[in-house]
Amino acid sequence: MSAYAEGEGTLEELAERFMVSVAYGKKLRQQFQRTGQMERVEQVRGTARKLLDAPREQLRRWLLAIPDLTLNQLQQKLLEELGLSISRAQIARALKRMGLRLKKSHSTPRSGTVKKTASGGKGSSNGSVRSSRRS
Repeated sequence: MSAYAEGEGTLEELAERFMVSVAYGKKLRQQFQRTGQMERVEQVRGTARKLLDAPREQLRRWLLAIPDLTLNQLQQKLLEELGLSISRAQIARALKRMGLRLKKSHSTPRSGTVKKTASGGKGSSNGSVRSSRRS
């Protein structure tokens, strides 16, 4: 940025000279204009995880004791017993990272989609391997 400030070249020329991308040079220039700081500031990425070791282990204990708990019920238990407000999606991701799965609900109707067979075709209803067409 000091070379740019002293007029030693355009941003494109200086980016090539210092072996950085033009976009990086533009970001540095914008940051320098905003803050007066030449070094790139480390970006803060997202929020920290709320489900640390203790809450994760509590989830594991609850699911071992009552495997039928839903995400809504787990969310409610976390709020009531640990004072932890967290989304169902975050709970689902944490369970997946822990290697735990939710039980499938057998009360929902089966899918009407016909599944493909190993050969790639649709399964037939009569179970015959040969075609029903005669030659």
